[in-house]
Amino acid sequence: MNQPFIVRFAPSPTGFLHLGSARTALFNWLAARSSGGRFLLRVEDTDKVRSEQRFLDEILEDLRWLGLDWDGEPLYQSRRFDLYREKAESLVSSGQAYREGEAILFRVVPGRKIAYDDLIHGRIEVETENIKDQVLIKSDGSPAYNFCCVVDDTELGITHILRGDDHISNTPKQILFYEAFGVTPPRFGHMPLILGPDGSKLSKRHGGVSVAEYKAEGFLPEALANYLIFLGWTPPDGREILELGEAARLFSIDRMNDVQAKFDLVKLKWMNGEYIMSKETPTLVPLLRDQLRRDGFDFETEEEGRWAAIADLYKIRIKTLREFGSMVDFFFRDDFPVDEDGRKKHPEPPERKALLADLAARIEALPEFSAETLEAMYRAMADEKNIKASELIHPTRMAVSGRTKGAGLFEIMAVLGRETVLRRLKRNAS
Repeated sequence: MNQPFIVRFAPSPTGFLHLGSARTALFNWLAARSSGGRFLLRVEDTDKVRSEQRFLDEILEDLRWLGLDWDGEPLYQSRRFDLYREKAESLVSSGQAYREGEAILFRVVPGRKIAYDDLIHGRIEVETENIKDQVLIKSDGSPAYNFCCVVDDTELGITHILRGDDHISNTPKQILFYEAFGVTPPRFGHMPLILGPDGSKLSKRHGGVSVAEYKAEGFLPEALANYLIFLGWTPPDGREILELGEAARLFSIDRMNDVQAKFDLVKLKWMNGEYIMSKETPTLVPLLRDQLRRDGFDFETEEEGRWAAIADLYKIRIKTLREFGSMVDFFFRDDFPVDEDGRKKHPEPPERKALLADLAARIEALPEFSAETLEAMYRAMADEKNIKASELIHPTRMAVSGRTKGAGLFEIMAVLGRETVLRRLKRNAS
């Protein structure tokens, strides 16, 4: 990109930030930052009935959470009604618009072809016969969407507009307004929409549709941003894991895709797991603890070393932060749930209680309580009794964690501590 891109993202505070809108914001941010341009915010709050401050606050917070910053203060359309009317009246004065009651309409001259080179789709042409006269100011005094967009984008000096394919029909109408004001239109690029895995419009049945939902589910902002960017753009080196700053360094619009992208929750979870796994433990622990609090877990221990040890054991096993709580509750409480399927699959013969009692006695006598000494003791006991080590490991895992699988048993026992392990073994041996 030779020219600095001056772009904008225009959220409407009538609901939460949708994944498609978040992707639009990300691409505009990338275009600005990769070219040394500016990324601006314009709040489309002309619908005074449905627009709410709480939605705007959440949208701005979600943008920051994703790692986006913007230049200058947001522009609010609700504060500019007088300007829109003034601009519309100037078109009436020049004969390009007319009044119809309290409304003002733009006169579309037939017999013309409006053509522009879309940055993603290439040449697009529309005949003016297919465009009816356009409302500039509605009868209630509020501005029409296409008109106030042009007024604002002209004032902001927007050079490029990147938005979804659902706006393609708006572009020729907006070009007419730019021409009426004697202004060169920005360059337009329309991104194919995000679809569900079945090819239908992305909806709740495909997973969450708002950024807030994915935040609550324990997705990391880096992972969600990475995934959304890849639903429409391919880096030149083909990498799949690419943080935002690096994406800005590599970004160019000519590598954006002109085909619809399908949202794949499995792929997103895989990517999120990769980001979780690569995080340094001191950085990950606060995120895990925040998630646990949000999910209602009441784990009281403040031992940082214990938290770090548990995070190290499980960060390679979780795809979202939310999965962590149900996997590790047994570290913090004795009344943990027991895997009933595991209990049924592995019924406890009478001799198992004797084995657990024997294990407890040997663990009590161990001079050193560590994952290494525990494993050596278990292997030696299995050899001594001429049984498989799994015949000791499985009942121990059920006794100390209530689960049939998880992190390495001996590492779990080391973190639990000798006293807790003995208490749980003896409880199951009685």
